[in-house]
Amino acid sequence: MAQGKRYKTASATVDRDKMYPLDEAVKIVKANAKAKFDETIEVAMNLGIDPRHADQAVRGMIELPNGTGKSVRVAVFARGPKADEAKAAGADLVGAEDLAEKINGGEMAFERCIATPDMMGIVGRLGKVLGPRGLMPNPKLGTVTQDVAAAVKAAKAGSIEFRAEKAGIIHAGVGKASFSEEAITANVKALVSAINRAKPSGAKGTFIKKVSLSSTMGPGIKLDPATALTS
Repeated sequence: MAQGKRYKTASATVDRDKMYPLDEAVKIVKANAKAKFDETIEVAMNLGIDPRHADQAVRGMIELPNGTGKSVRVAVFARGPKADEAKAAGADLVGAEDLAEKINGGEMAFERCIATPDMMGIVGRLGKVLGPRGLMPNPKLGTVTQDVAAAVKAAKAGSIEFRAEKAGIIHAGVGKASFSEEAITANVKALVSAINRAKPSGAKGTFIKKVSLSSTMGPGIKLDPATALTS
């Protein structure tokens, strides 16, 4: 199988036991991204936390300096002038009760959901639909806000949400294989540093245990975390 052969060839260029400096890891990942589509460059981080405890949850939003390379569809719950602001900023779906009906009916063609505070009564009723997909607007993430225009522009420009899963692992896309090495490096540093700053009060011992970089179809490369942190 072609994919298997390509993966084996790529794996041969990676020393599984070595922790690579970020710039070297980016070079290898880009060189190995040879699929017929523009592969996503992904970061996986193992954190020294137990996310089941409230004081060890890690979640946040970061605007990547070079975007994600993906077009993001944005839904906004707003009325009147705020709805107009959202549309002018480039929101793909804007509404109130009508938007809630569409979502309840299965209209889920968006990757980010933003709401003005007065809309949370309507949005709250969609918790069972939006929650499991990680789409519930949240004031801590800047997705419940009066400044809907800024939130929409940030989402469109390449802001991403990060969230630790049950095993304390965060997965996030930080660009495309077609990006320059410098752009990928800057995005990785921005993400890793943002997660490091989000260290929860309950986390004890080593916070960032492992960091790896990979492309959609390529092998993971262990990163030296120190080289991925901005000073």
